[in-house]
Amino acid sequence: MPSIHDFETWEPVLRLLRAGNAESLAARGGYVAGRIGHGGWSLPMQRRLPPPGRALQVEDMQDEFAVVQRVLGVLADAGAHAISFTAEISPTGRTVLHLLSPSPAVEPGIGNPHPGSLVLVEDSVPEPWRRLPDPVPGAAPAPSMDLALLERTLRERIPDAVGATEEEIAAAEARLGVPLPDELKVLYRVTRARWEDQRDDHETAERVFQMIGELFPLDELYIADAPSRPCPWRFAAMEAVVTPPDAAVQGLVGSPGWIAFSDNGGGDRIAVDLTPGPRGHTGQIIMLSHEENTGASLIADSLTDLVMNGRSQGRGGRHRDEPPVVARVNIRSLTSVQAAAHAGLEVLSIGVWEGEPLSLASVTGLPRLRTLTAYPGTLADPLEIAKLTGLEFLELGPEEWRVLLDAGAVPRSLSAAAIEVHGNRHPLPIVALANEILALWDRPLITQIILEGHLGPAA
Repeated sequence: MPSIHDFETWEPVLRLLRAGNAESLAARGGYVAGRIGHGGWSLPMQRRLPPPGRALQVEDMQDEFAVVQRVLGVLADAGAHAISFTAEISPTGRTVLHLLSPSPAVEPGIGNPHPGSLVLVEDSVPEPWRRLPDPVPGAAPAPSMDLALLERTLRERIPDAVGATEEEIAAAEARLGVPLPDELKVLYRVTRARWEDQRDDHETAERVFQMIGELFPLDELYIADAPSRPCPWRFAAMEAVVTPPDAAVQGLVGSPGWIAFSDNGGGDRIAVDLTPGPRGHTGQIIMLSHEENTGASLIADSLTDLVMNGRSQGRGGRHRDEPPVVARVNIRSLTSVQAAAHAGLEVLSIGVWEGEPLSLASVTGLPRLRTLTAYPGTLADPLEIAKLTGLEFLELGPEEWRVLLDAGAVPRSLSAAAIEVHGNRHPLPIVALANEILALWDRPLITQIILEGHLGPAA
C-alpha cells in the first residue's frame, strides 16, 4: 500500500506545482507550499478561467482534482485528516519535500500551510465559551403564552399530523437532561415532525414551515449551549459576552436553557429560551444566527406568539454609550491604545498602523484584559506584554514572538496563542517558532518528515 511518506505519493502534485511555479521555484530560496485535507486543499497555482458566462466546473481543474484525490486516498488509508507541505524543486528536478503532520495542539490554518492557533492548555476554550447565564430574578412566561390556544391552532392548521407519544417526549427529556417546556410539549403532541409521517404532504410541510420553520424531530432536539457553537480560538478569543440592562436575550455564546427545535431554512437555529435577559420572558423564542458566534435575537415572546403572529424582526436590547469591551486600534478605528483603555476592556486588537509603534503602558493592570492581538511591527516594546498578567490569548508577528522567547517573557497565563504571518513567509521557520511556543507548555509538536527525490528535467 502506498504511504503518505512515500515520495511517489507526492510526485503528481509536485509535477503539477512545478509546471505552475517554474519562475518562483528557480529563484534563490524558491519553494512551494500547500495543504491537503479532507475539508479542502490549498495549492499555489493559477487555475484556468472558464469561458465567459460559465461558472468554474470540475473539468476546469481536473488535473488538480486528480492529484489531490490521490493524496486524499492515501491520507484516508492512514486514518489522517490533513497534511501540510513545503518543497524546493531545482531546475534539474531534484526535490526536497518537507511533510508537516498536524499536532493535536494546533488548529488548522485558514487557507495556507502556516499553523493555526496553538492550544497551550488542553481542552481550553476562550472566556465567552465558559460564560454561563446570569440569573434573572422574577423572569416569567409572557402573557401571550396560551397552551389551549396553541394546541387548538396547531390542530386546525395541520389536522392530519401525527403527534408524539408521552413515552417519546419522556425519552427526549431523558436524553437532553431537562424537562421540555409546556409549549414545546404541546407542539410535539400535535406533530412529531418525522418525514415518514408526511406521506408527500408538501402543503402540510409548508404550513408547518411558515409557522415554525424546519421543525426538528424529537430525537434531533439539542441544547444550544456554548460547545454546540464551536469556533477556532483565533476568532473566538475576539468575542465578548455583553448583555445590556434592557436586553431581552443574554449575549451568550450558548446556554443550558436554550433548547433548539427548528431551523429557519438558512442555517439559523430557532430555540426556546429558558434563561432570558433582564427584559425577557421565560420560554421566549430566539434565533441563533449561523453568521455570529455570540448572542441571539428575539423573534417571539412565546411559542404561542410565534404560531399566531409569525416572527418579529429580531428585537434586542440597546447598547448603551459605554466604552467597548472589544477595542480595535488601527488607521480606521481608535487612534491610540490610551483611547481603548478602561477597566472593562477584555480584547485589544492592534491592526494596520502608519504612525510610531505603540506602547502598551496604558493597558497594564487592566483587570479584565484577556486577549491581545498586534499586527507585526506595531509594538514599541514587545516586552511590555510580560506585564499583562491576565492574558489568555496572544497573537503576534514572528519577530515579536522571537523577542518574548529570547527574553523568557512569554506570559504563562496563556491558554492559546497564534503567530500572525503576512507576506510570503517560508512556513518552516514559522513551524519551528510554533514548536518553541508549544514546548513551553509541553504540548505535542508539529512533526516534520523530509523526503528527497527526483522529478527529472522539466518538459
